[in-house]
Amino acid sequence: MRSFKSRYAVLFGFGALVLSLSFLVRTALLIWALPQSGLHISDIPAIYGKGFIYDLGVALFFTIAYAIYLLLLPQRINNTRFNRIFTYTGFFLATMILVFSFFAEFTFWGEYAGRFDFIAVDYLIYTYEVIENINESYPLPLLIGGVLLFTTLLTWLMARRGIFRNSFQSRTPFGKRLLTFLLLLGVLLLHVFLVSNTWAEKSKNRYAQELSKAGVYSFVSAFLNNELAYDKYYLMEDEDNNFHQLRTLLREPGSQYLENGRSIYRNITDTTAIEMPNIMMVTIESFSADFMDRFGNTQHITPVLDSLAKQSILFTNLYATGTRTVRGMEALSLAVPPTPGQSIVRRKNNENLFTIGHIFEQAGYESTFFYGGDGYFDNMNKYFGNNGYDIVDHKNPNNLVEDNIATIRTSIPKSDIQFENAWGICDEDIYTAAIKSADQKYAAGKHFYDFIMTTSNHRPFTYPAGKIDIASGSSREGAVKYTDYAIGEFLKKISTKPWFKNTIVIFVADHCASSAGKNEIEISKYHIPCILYNVPGQAPREITQMCSQIDIYPTLLGLLHWTYKSKLYGENVLDSAYQPRAMVSTYQKLGYLEPGKLLILSPQQKAQCFSWNAAKNEQHPVPMDSSLLKNSLAYYQTAYYLFKNNGMKQ
Repeated sequence: MRSFKSRYAVLFGFGALVLSLSFLVRTALLIWALPQSGLHISDIPAIYGKGFIYDLGVALFFTIAYAIYLLLLPQRINNTRFNRIFTYTGFFLATMILVFSFFAEFTFWGEYAGRFDFIAVDYLIYTYEVIENINESYPLPLLIGGVLLFTTLLTWLMARRGIFRNSFQSRTPFGKRLLTFLLLLGVLLLHVFLVSNTWAEKSKNRYAQELSKAGVYSFVSAFLNNELAYDKYYLMEDEDNNFHQLRTLLREPGSQYLENGRSIYRNITDTTAIEMPNIMMVTIESFSADFMDRFGNTQHITPVLDSLAKQSILFTNLYATGTRTVRGMEALSLAVPPTPGQSIVRRKNNENLFTIGHIFEQAGYESTFFYGGDGYFDNMNKYFGNNGYDIVDHKNPNNLVEDNIATIRTSIPKSDIQFENAWGICDEDIYTAAIKSADQKYAAGKHFYDFIMTTSNHRPFTYPAGKIDIASGSSREGAVKYTDYAIGEFLKKISTKPWFKNTIVIFVADHCASSAGKNEIEISKYHIPCILYNVPGQAPREITQMCSQIDIYPTLLGLLHWTYKSKLYGENVLDSAYQPRAMVSTYQKLGYLEPGKLLILSPQQKAQCFSWNAAKNEQHPVPMDSSLLKNSLAYYQTAYYLFKNNGMKQ
């Protein structure tokens, strides 16, 4: 081809390299995903067809700056040492970035079964935790060495094919250079204006969607769209109608609205004698319901939690609102539906909100957030610290950024740490910190409410040696079993404390271990356990009603017969007026679930309705259910409205 014998030989050679490597990566991921994907032969052409378009876009984005350079480079400089050094260096660096991104795609797919998304963008911000996690999970020197070696090999092969020589020795007139540049620019502009990442999401199979995408393209798309305005991208209903519907849905015996119109501020009244125990909520990292024997696991890796479930109040049909820790924190601290884009934990103007901690504070409790890592990560300290929670975390000495918070932050001393990895100290150590704090508050005559966030059930799945019969760092199952072991040790220690008899311990997951599945929203990958242990006056039982993380505290406060003011979207699922439903979401997709039904709200004002067979975990498109749509808009649109208009403030 003449293009490979012109000044543009290196540019087109690099483009061919992008397309070739992208094809190989897509094929490898397809083979990896096939056993669980539910893909059909008919899906393959679209995967590779769309994939080629995205890969072409990546090649154009990578090379357009070099195309400008080639257009303006005078002919007399084309075969000089300067241009040769510049071209070889640029080619090597661009190829190295490309190769590293492809390596990274495999690790990201292994964790999330998807192309790069906003999670990968977030990881750019918190480089210490991410780099340490990679270092502890993979042989980093070998990985870096492999990237450099492979990049060197590719550069040598391209040189052997003569693309550099052809470029340096060519004499391409300015007119031809200008025409080539304009063609490249034109195709790039067409790509920018006609192609978006949502094009890949037209397939009904989520694996087909993700395989169609290009990792680098998806990363840039996520970076540019890291927060979504509901009123710009999603289906809308009249605000007043929405609030009227929501207020009807949230109305229950003993509740009275305190404001009219666009508000859910209300008083919840109970005339039975109130119970005021201490509350310790253990939020377990990445803990799916199906890790437990109770929900069908046969590996027997959660003996403590399975035994505890029989002695407690167990939610058997409860769903996480999202797929990330900060989304779980949002649901467990605010009891609100997820809004598109980032969790409220990570947004601006998220201070002085009407949190669960605020309700306990009004009753005289002291609220504390415990985290095994540095709470700077994911904006956790700033969120909790500016919403009334004291902070106890493991401050990273390498982090020079100080969180500006209104409460007290305490760093866990090294003497209390037996083990730590990239994400923080092991679960046993964070429990030790929580117990020490509880002892101090009890001695001071204070009620306490603790939000304890664990980290051990997270890659690299490392934990103290000699605790369980699975080697540290070997598997997710080992991390789950250690997580369960640490809970057992925690309960043994607190059972001897004078404050234990008047303390409820909640065990709940922030989200499941994986959200991957063949559907846009794989409902089974949102099913999490929740255990209320040691609730005064309550016999062990199972709560089988479909519900959400946002319903845990309204249900608990109902069991304790509290009278309190509320701006919570959550409901007491044991109330006779409760109608089963749950909210499940991804970064862009907002799912509203009722028994046997699922409605998904998507950007571009789309809404899709599905039937859902829970036993078979099957979803099938059905005609729009107007009642389901009305309810979903009432929850999601009003939640966005209230946050943006300060309606979630105290």
